Amino acid sequence: MITTVLLILIYLAFISLGLPDSIFGVAWPTIRAEWNMPLDAAGLVVLVIICGTVVSSFLSGFMIKRFGTGKLTTISCFMTGLALLGFSFAPAYVWMLLFALPLGVGAGAVDTGLNNYVAQHFKSSHMNWLHSFWGVGSTLGPLIMGGTLSAGLSWRNGYRTISIIQLCLAVILLVTLPVWARHKAMVEATEPTPVEAKEEKPKVFDKEVIKTKGLFFALATFLFYCAVEISTGLWGSSFLVQYRGIGVDTAAYWVALYYASIMAGRMIAGFITYKVSNKTMIRSGAIIALFAIILMVLPLPSKFALIPMILLGLGLSPIFPTMVHETPRRFGREKSQTIIGYQMGFAYIGSAIFPPLIGVVISRTSMVMFPVLLIFCAVGVIVCTEMLTRQTASVDI
Repeated sequence: MITTVLLILIYLAFISLGLPDSIFGVAWPTIRAEWNMPLDAAGLVVLVIICGTVVSSFLSGFMIKRFGTGKLTTISCFMTGLALLGFSFAPAYVWMLLFALPLGVGAGAVDTGLNNYVAQHFKSSHMNWLHSFWGVGSTLGPLIMGGTLSAGLSWRNGYRTISIIQLCLAVILLVTLPVWARHKAMVEATEPTPVEAKEEKPKVFDKEVIKTKGLFFALATFLFYCAVEISTGLWGSSFLVQYRGIGVDTAAYWVALYYASIMAGRMIAGFITYKVSNKTMIRSGAIIALFAIILMVLPLPSKFALIPMILLGLGLSPIFPTMVHETPRRFGREKSQTIIGYQMGFAYIGSAIFPPLIGVVISRTSMVMFPVLLIFCAVGVIVCTEMLTRQTASVDI
């Protein structure tokens, strides 16, 4: 019963994590018009959010050891809820930049803390389902904001609604904090070696972790993976319109289906993991993703252009959650808290660097370079995961 309640709380927390991730782009045209801001001013807000997320991801190992996952998740949910509430009352652009920082810090802490907890205590299926619930949140967010704007209300009302949802969840987490302690006691009672057996002073920067064999390839995998996933979401519509000659509305719909295929793929992967090893899931997903990108380049009829987008989403879907789930097994439980934080940090760095870099390249060359660059990143995922498997060959995954 305790385990079920805790899983429900974790899934709800990941839905809340996805809620604010996709609403800024929906609200920005209205915000921009109200404040008379240039189009590219949105980039600075996103950059501040990502910076906050990267910092909290790298510090998460220290914070988890100091406060515990339950308390850290609760504090972070309050932080993101209050930051979103601040967005709704922001009188000017500079205030939005100020509130963007705690929004990113809170999101990074929740992301890393819950990923590490599920990786340590639950099966791979739950990790895939966890990330599928993030997709639920990232789908609901634009629906809430879009419905608010369609009703003739301000974008502020949309942010206020989502902030209230976040704060309500934070209160639920606060009230249910004892559940985390009871689950920890239950786990320690059933495991020969308790997870927290070695009490060490929390470190912000652990030199021993940095020296861990295979860490470089693990971090590079997350960097290249997010380069593919986020760049496809950002430039996929433009590619379909300019290179395939598909209508703007249809292209937008197909990109939405790409994200839906990632969410659905993770839900399906949760069941497949009962029969297939994590190593096979990661390898198969990376190969399918590479094949899908190659299909994007081929001169297929426009009506078949949706197939590579769906196939790419399905291929990508198990890689991120399964890689996270393998972290305690590859590197040990004592190091997993810190390493998962580093992995999340590199994932966000990849999300911040590669999409705009690809945009610069295709704007100065041709749109055909978009899938070519994606192929490079997909090959990077395959090479890094295979090298990681070799360097952690003694670990049974």
